[in-house]
Amino acid sequence: MRYTIINTLLIAAFVVGAISCSERYTTYEGDEYLMFSDTLSVNAVTADGTPFKVAVSSTVKRDYDRTYAVEIIDKGSNAIEGVHYRLQSNTIVIPAGESSTDVVIYGNYENIEPTDSLGFTLQLVMRDELKWNLYPESNRTKVVMFKACPFDINEWGGTKQEPRYCLLTSQLLLEYMGTNQSYRRLVKCYKHEKLDNTVVMDDLFYDGYDVNLTFDPSDPSRPLLTLADGQVIGNEYAVFGIAWGDGKILAQTSPVTSYVSSYNSCLNYATMFVRVYIKDFSSLVGYVGDFYNILEWVSKEEAEEMMREGV
Repeated sequence: MRYTIINTLLIAAFVVGAISCSERYTTYEGDEYLMFSDTLSVNAVTADGTPFKVAVSSTVKRDYDRTYAVEIIDKGSNAIEGVHYRLQSNTIVIPAGESSTDVVIYGNYENIEPTDSLGFTLQLVMRDELKWNLYPESNRTKVVMFKACPFDINEWGGTKQEPRYCLLTSQLLLEYMGTNQSYRRLVKCYKHEKLDNTVVMDDLFYDGYDVNLTFDPSDPSRPLLTLADGQVIGNEYAVFGIAWGDGKILAQTSPVTSYVSSYNSCLNYATMFVRVYIKDFSSLVGYVGDFYNILEWVSKEEAEEMMREGV
């Protein structure tokens, strides 16, 4: 989600500069340029008030502090300064001997709705000769904020006696329904007895095959969901009508980097890409494909209504 604008040439410049480093801190003999490290910065706003940072880089180090102003561009922004966020300061300082610093921003958790995607543009105020013509927009960055509610495993999994409920909408089931009646199914969810931040999804894709899903709340800006490799999700005969391997259908979270499996604690839903494959015991037979799935956690009352409707 973040698009870097510092390419291999700049990295090479840092390496060359490091080799020629002296006690004066100057490590790069070329021109000095100042820029945001990314053209897009996507950030989580959390309930504990922790600020997020937008990185700024220089192509050189100096033996003195360098101070620059930062301004907010209103055009194209839907976030309001003082309402949705505030800057810690309208100036930044690159300390002596350093080549980077950060713009520190505080998001206002209470004023951001769970469905909001708020953004604004920052611009560095500096001399024209510090702008790198190779990257004419590098003095600006788009800052996007979203609300990240606290993670609570109890919101995702109950107990076997009092489970939570999840509505699965599955591309896998749409293409390979097996004995199922629909590509949508209501699933019981309960906390795993031994694994942290893990829920057991009862008969997630096919009857008789429970699946473990693990939540990773360590980085609120990247709340990732994982289906561990090697879990059995179905039977080849029941789903395909034939067996090419040992009869088991296996799955894992898709390793394709553009297929991100994640969850939203504010809205209690998750999106998950799964890679489905077949083995003949230890040998890989082949991949069935990568499939997109939506999981929506619903209340007990909503689940009971869905049951009456035959979901």
